[in-house]
Amino acid sequence: MRISLKNVHLSVEDKTILHDIDFHADEGEFIYLTGVVGAGKSSLLKIIYGEAVPSGQGEARVLDFDLYRLKSRHLPLLRRQIGIVFQDFRLLTERTVYDNLDFVLRAIGWRKKAQRQARIGELLTLVGMESRADAWPHQLSGGEQQRICIARALAGNPKIILADEPTANLDSENANFIMSLLRHEAERGATVITVTHNNQLLQQFPGIVYTLHEGRLSDSSAEDPQLLTAPADHEEEGKDNAPHADALTWE
Repeated sequence: MRISLKNVHLSVEDKTILHDIDFHADEGEFIYLTGVVGAGKSSLLKIIYGEAVPSGQGEARVLDFDLYRLKSRHLPLLRRQIGIVFQDFRLLTERTVYDNLDFVLRAIGWRKKAQRQARIGELLTLVGMESRADAWPHQLSGGEQQRICIARALAGNPKIILADEPTANLDSENANFIMSLLRHEAERGATVITVTHNNQLLQQFPGIVYTLHEGRLSDSSAEDPQLLTAPADHEEEGKDNAPHADALTWE
């Protein structure tokens, strides 16, 4: 089990944000977190990647790290195994696309320049941005910036990918491309957790669905198994917008 949360709470300044959270995720699972704004979705992601410390007497383990007892010096070891895609991109504005990816690879321990160069080439090919290596973030469209964010998140072949509203404000072509990439990573064995308000994505790219309401989590897939299976017409629509298979493979 890559993520195991049992009876987890989160409190901020004496206000309880999350109540009695039970959440489990394993290798290759494609999971959605849904719910209205303020329900606690991003807070749950923050617990998983160690930015927020859970409260209460529950159990919280991610990749064999005990989050209740995780020391600050061990936090980078956890985060190296987690890829994060933010809604607001968070690219380094003073660096080119190439340098944004190089920065991440150096941060996670890739010391040899030739290996970093090869990996950056693979990542840019994966997201269809081979020609934009020397571009600055402000020269990219929103969809292009999000593709680079996906490349950045995948740089170290993470075991867990957390995507916080990755298709917000993107057109349908870019949204489908991003979701196809995330789906492919799940098929390769990554645990993918996506926060979304877009119910159409749940139909086009079905997965396990959890819903947060006022800080409490429920398994919507258990209540409605149809969420796990896409109708045939939506499956075809997703395939039409998926990246080419050659661009989705590396070793």
